[in-house]
Amino acid sequence: MARGSAVQDHVALAEIDLCGELIIAASNTTHERLTTDEIDEVLRVVTPGAGEAPEGRTGDARPV
Repeated sequence: MARGSAVQDHVALAEIDLCGELIIAASNTTHERLTTDEIDEVLRVVTPGAGEAPEGRTGDARPV
């Protein structure tokens, strides 16, 4: 079955990108595993109360 145009799942592409970033970070670490803080940094997670976003909102935060 031929398609006229490529369909992209933007959520899946974002998840693939994040997985790639985690793999790169893990391969560059000098210890056995990434810490929770290192994972949060790679995924750009914003913690509540950090002042970056109103309560209940995490902006660009991505769930772990």
